[in-house]
Amino acid sequence: MTIYVGNINYTLTEEDVKRIFEVMGKVEAIKIIRDKKTGKSKGFCFLDMPNKKEGMEAIKTLDGKTVAGRNLRVLRAHTNKVRVTA
Repeated sequence: MTIYVGNINYTLTEEDVKRIFEVMGKVEAIKIIRDKKTGKSKGFCFLDMPNKKEGMEAIKTLDGKTVAGRNLRVLRAHTNKVRVTA
């Protein structure tokens, strides 16, 4: 399942967010959305968790949790898969 994570601190990396969510289950892919011109984080990302039960538990547990001084907004995304490009 694809999960939207909003209001993330601009300094967090994909690896940082992955570590937060891996406590809840396997994270298959993650993509922080970045400004095309500057490359800076826009403060949100999408991630894929293959196990729906673990994904739903992550949403329930982490929505509203304070991470790096910001309250995360965690929801089920309306997309099919995260497209991670190199």
